Amino acid sequence: MSEINQGLILRPAFWNNSKRYYDLKSFWRNQFGCKVYKLPIDAGFTCPNRDGQAAVGGCIYCDGRGSKLRQAGPLPSVTEQIRKGMAYYTVHRQAGKFIAYFQTFTNTYGNIEHLKNLYDEALDQPDVLGLSIGTRPDCVPAAVLDLLEYYAKTRHIWLELGLQSIHDRTLTLLNRGHSRETFLDAVSRIQGRGIHLCVHIIVGLPGETHEDILETARILAGLPIQGIKIHSLLALQGTELGSLYESGAISMISKEEYVTTVCDILEILPPEMVIQRLTADGYKDIFLGPAWAVNKMGVLNNIDGELKRRQTWQGFRYGK
Repeated sequence: MSEINQGLILRPAFWNNSKRYYDLKSFWRNQFGCKVYKLPIDAGFTCPNRDGQAAVGGCIYCDGRGSKLRQAGPLPSVTEQIRKGMAYYTVHRQAGKFIAYFQTFTNTYGNIEHLKNLYDEALDQPDVLGLSIGTRPDCVPAAVLDLLEYYAKTRHIWLELGLQSIHDRTLTLLNRGHSRETFLDAVSRIQGRGIHLCVHIIVGLPGETHEDILETARILAGLPIQGIKIHSLLALQGTELGSLYESGAISMISKEEYVTTVCDILEILPPEMVIQRLTADGYKDIFLGPAWAVNKMGVLNNIDGELKRRQTWQGFRYGK
């Protein structure tokens, strides 16, 4: 139920937070009664958008290096990565429980036996409540969904689909290697399996208008999606997008426009959708722009300030 004052629907009471949106920490605290943190894992996956299965070269904004852990040398085991992450978050964040986050590249891209071994290894660790698995809409075959549905009967399971935009012309420009229909089909096949679905979008993509971005948000607001990550477009050295930015062929969205757009998106989304991310930052050694994106906390504070100025919140315009 939402709080009601003089006939006006205010912030939903079930959020149990002081924010103007339903953030992931609040969602997990409400679910489990303690601080829950994601433990990022690089399990050595690649991507069908790089190896030729879907396309070659990868998305135009991706530098292809993977995690810092991968760049440092041979990858530690899933168990080692989880234990190191637990040690940090227990001491520095007073975490109580954890979600194993298979983050780097396409983490459902492999044979089902290999995937099950990796996922089982993560779930076997103490205080791991479940999994969050980053992947693509074209890499969720029935066998993978059957496995995740099995886990979801007893564990907390998120599947994260990189979409970026609902517009096929943008997906083609980005060299995503999948279409809008591929995404919608994936959402349909995931529905009803007990799996929490999170979708990633990017604000500031080349050629997209403000209305284009809001159309993506409106479509997502009407789908059976439980979470969203909103990223700012970043230009990184060594990427096709980075080259376009350095040559002056494209420009980056301003901080003011980004903040305004994110707040517009939040107002459109349903109040129960979990907001997992509101901005993004990149590797400092190859970061080109926009300069404002490096101050992640500053961007979040600006978003909070704009929602407060408007006296609105997530879901304020949902269904209108």
